Amino acid sequence: MQLVLPYALTAEVTHRCPLHCPYCSNPLELHRRENELSTNEWLRVLEQAADLGVAQVHFTGGEPLLRLDLELLVRRAREAELYVNLITSGVGLTEERIQKLADAGLDSIQLSLQAASEKLADSIAGFQAHELKRQAAQRIRSSGLPLHMNVVLHRANLHQIEEMIELCSEWGAQRLELANAQYYGWALRNVQQLLPRREQLQEAEAAYSRAQERFGDQIELIWILPDYYEEFPKPCMGGWGRLSLTVAPDGRVLPCTSASEIRSLSFENVKERDLSWIWHYSPSFNAFRGYDWMPEPCQSCDRRELDYGGCRCQAYLLTGDARSADPVCKWSPHRIAITDRIGSNENNDHQALIYSYRGR
Repeated sequence: MQLVLPYALTAEVTHRCPLHCPYCSNPLELHRRENELSTNEWLRVLEQAADLGVAQVHFTGGEPLLRLDLELLVRRAREAELYVNLITSGVGLTEERIQKLADAGLDSIQLSLQAASEKLADSIAGFQAHELKRQAAQRIRSSGLPLHMNVVLHRANLHQIEEMIELCSEWGAQRLELANAQYYGWALRNVQQLLPRREQLQEAEAAYSRAQERFGDQIELIWILPDYYEEFPKPCMGGWGRLSLTVAPDGRVLPCTSASEIRSLSFENVKERDLSWIWHYSPSFNAFRGYDWMPEPCQSCDRRELDYGGCRCQAYLLTGDARSADPVCKWSPHRIAITDRIGSNENNDHQALIYSYRGR
């Protein structure tokens, strides 16, 4: 498999966040403020990313607005001719802050939403953020910056999918990513409360189809599959170490935002190595490139060039071995790890989230 250069950098500038969403993909061991990369270290990362061939950078967290140097980082990214996107909860996004970010060269903002109704949204977020998000959306549109939005879908909010699409359209979103929860980090710990029943998911898919017809070109809708209910796994970020890379707040460089949960791997740090060396030569990025590492049935499977063996994080978390076939695959010897979860979930009658974890 020919190695291509990464097109995107996910810059996790902090793990600090005012929200406490039970599906957050951050690792269970969050990095404290004193362990975060300094301003100069992040500036060096951005320069190295541009030299490596990265075309776009997504500043995220946690809540990236908690970094007081965010405008400086955005400015340096634009000077390096990167497309710059901010992924935010909207908490702290004042008119003054938006103007400073726009002046620094920010290209777009992606705003998260938890639910259509304020009461449910605030309950999921663990913080009274819904009204702040509405205000943030209004300020983003007034600034002239493109507003993109994203919703993580799960058992507690799937019944509001049409209302959420309508709300995002009313708020002026040009694009809405409807991301069915992926079970890593906090989400894996809370899977029994988050995983929808098959019937719920089918009803949500029908509602999504109706919304596509209703809204047409008014808003771009993107549906991210809930792969626990699929027969075959999704490609692992387009293939492990193929298309993008993530820099965590402490400087570790990861093939995806969840990769730090694979305890059998050690990840290089930008404090010791530059991005180019890590991308091309690090053992972690080369661990699951190509096909030689694959076990059966993946090694001889016709789908190996479509899904690259599936998600390595999911394989590790559910089987203890990152080299295993993704349990989502119907041909995986570990498929029972998925079917057992689905089976027990079909008998779970809870309609609202019961948080098994709240603090950080």
